[in-house]
Amino acid sequence: MIIREFYKKRKDNINLYRIYSDNNFKIRQIETNFIYDEAIDIENSNYTYEETSETIEKEEFANYI
Repeated sequence: MIIREFYKKRKDNINLYRIYSDNNFKIRQIETNFIYDEAIDIENSNYTYEETSETIEKEEFANYI
């Protein structure tokens, strides 16, 4: 499912929202067809998103001792 949640307020008082998949899938911005792991949009943005079938690869870091 696509999640849209408040991210932060910019210095010019514009609210930003984070958009992502709660199922760890990449999202496609429908109007431009761009693929993202997550997106940040202004509050009144007209962009819409859908989940893709492509999972987000998680980076694994080696443990250095």
